[in-house]
Amino acid sequence: VQLQASGGGLVQAGGSLRLSCAASGRSFSTYAMGWFRQAPGKEREFVAAISRSGAMTVYADSVKGRFTIFRDNTKNTVYLQMNSLKPEDTAVHYCAGTSMVLSREWPNYDFWGRGTQVTVSS
Repeated sequence: VQLQASGGGLVQAGGSLRLSCAASGRSFSTYAMGWFRQAPGKEREFVAAISRSGAMTVYADSVKGRFTIFRDNTKNTVYLQMNSLKPEDTAVHYCAGTSMVLSREWPNYDFWGRGTQVTVSS
């Protein structure tokens, strides 16, 4: 499976962005999907994950209530709706897929897309 993330950009604090991650191949619905991010000089961190059907989601505490992860298996796409953005959300955001039910741990993810830059100005 190959992943292509898009939707990043520059936004003012308090604004919104929607990231998309399109997957190639027919097996998209057999993978749970996650979003991670990495800011300069910092470690990669978990943002959100969603189960194969979309019935279960988990979020990092730092984004809970502001971000929503959802997926459309008919379009082989997972999304991350980001509202009330803060400067500390500035990072390269990556989507990834795992054969596990759900995971917050990046080593558990089997394939990754190229990141998309999100920059939030204060």
